[in-house]
Amino acid sequence: MPRPLLAVLVAALVLVLELPGAHGFQIEEATVASIQIGFNNGSLTSVELVRFYLDRISNFNPLLHAVIEVNPDALRQAARADAERCSGRRHRAIGALHGVPVLLKDNIATCDALNTTAGSFALLGSVVRRDAGVVRRLRRAGAVVLGKANMDEWANFRSFSGGGWSARGGKGRNPYVLSATPCGSSTGSAIAAAASMAAVTLGTETDGSILCPASLNSVVGIKPTVGLTSRAGVIPITPRQDTIGPICRTVADAVHVLDTIVGYDALDAIATMQASKYIPRGGYMQFLKKDGLRGKRIGVPNGFFNFPNGTVQQMVYEQHLSTMRKQGAIVIENLDIENLSVLLDFQNNGQLIALPAEFKLSLNSYLSNLLYSPVRSLAEIIAFNNAHPVEENMKENGQTVFLVAENTTGIGASEREAISQLNKLSANGLKKLMREHELDAIVTPNNAASSVLAIDGLPAITVPAGYGKLGVPFGLCFSGLRGYEPRLIEMAYAFEHVTMARKMPTFLP
Repeated sequence: MPRPLLAVLVAALVLVLELPGAHGFQIEEATVASIQIGFNNGSLTSVELVRFYLDRISNFNPLLHAVIEVNPDALRQAARADAERCSGRRHRAIGALHGVPVLLKDNIATCDALNTTAGSFALLGSVVRRDAGVVRRLRRAGAVVLGKANMDEWANFRSFSGGGWSARGGKGRNPYVLSATPCGSSTGSAIAAAASMAAVTLGTETDGSILCPASLNSVVGIKPTVGLTSRAGVIPITPRQDTIGPICRTVADAVHVLDTIVGYDALDAIATMQASKYIPRGGYMQFLKKDGLRGKRIGVPNGFFNFPNGTVQQMVYEQHLSTMRKQGAIVIENLDIENLSVLLDFQNNGQLIALPAEFKLSLNSYLSNLLYSPVRSLAEIIAFNNAHPVEENMKENGQTVFLVAENTTGIGASEREAISQLNKLSANGLKKLMREHELDAIVTPNNAASSVLAIDGLPAITVPAGYGKLGVPFGLCFSGLRGYEPRLIEMAYAFEHVTMARKMPTFLP
């Protein structure tokens, strides 16, 4: 290991062992509930908590590259939260996220001193008109915007290079095994949550971008039904599939965030209006039930658990299925999703037909709405990358997808036909399977089913499930039909409670 990297690693491990926090508060693995207890009993303030996380980012980020920039206004926001709490202004202090620091993926806009760039130098210095819809809700709840998390640049839609790299943030590292992939595109959000660099984080998903990094960094990721959370102010890929969700260390923390960010937004009116019917009266916290697996019908579709006999993953996943049965779930194995291979092949091909055209239209619309931007179109971003090949790492990553997208001319006959075929395959695939077998969920490893879910904007929750032979984490994903969040939360919370699979990061080289 190079000496500079070793020095950073040693410093990080020392910080893990020695950072007790104010008045004995322990920051590692701190939950939203424990933070609020600290606030209420006087053992912790928001200012102290923000300072803890800023120190932790300062020590860990040179190793992990999880955070692109921190908010220079974070301490002032925290001081305001403390003042509200002390003065008894309970109209701001009643929420679970009041005074709690939140890291946002760098494609989620904030109208403050922070940049919103999708990890690219092309958008550095751009100015948004307003906070993203989900950020407005976080601020109303009293949350502190701590900073912006690293990500696959342009949400891995520049060249499908992946791996958690962006020009502004560098290459993200998995805090469990530094040489292992942290996955993307919500890379920094998952790394930061895993390494306790923030209380909670937000990510975005089009196809696997929450589920994959959450699984491989041993944290909880919720991919909400498309439209349940507003996409307004979020740098887009496609309105058919884009969704914003929490990445946290526990199911309860993720549900706290979900409760805060769901709801109607006039700036994303059609999608949020359609999905608002799924929001349960009284919110989602009521579904944190330790017996949440009891009576649930859970399907195990063929084609996803393809691990050789005797491997850690194969044995652990089998054990988890047995545990679910012991907890009262009805687990139905060997189910076939009709035309699964055709669906996945067509989804991949469909991405080369429909998504590039949708991306160009959506991105150009986002750019045109900025108060100021160095670039105003996809064509200008392509030109910027060509003019800055070193900074944007063009030799290694290129911009193949950008070039394909720029050559599109809108949503024409071929794009509409591709979307129609995807919808038919989805209706006759997973949705048909779940209804025929009256399933509450299917379970799959990591983000293996993300493309199946992406087609129709279906929800999922991934929970830490174990660690491979080399220590790399893996997760178990519960997914279902639109609006199934309540039952998915019940199952994920019960599974988390009974398995307690999550461990703190090991920083293995």
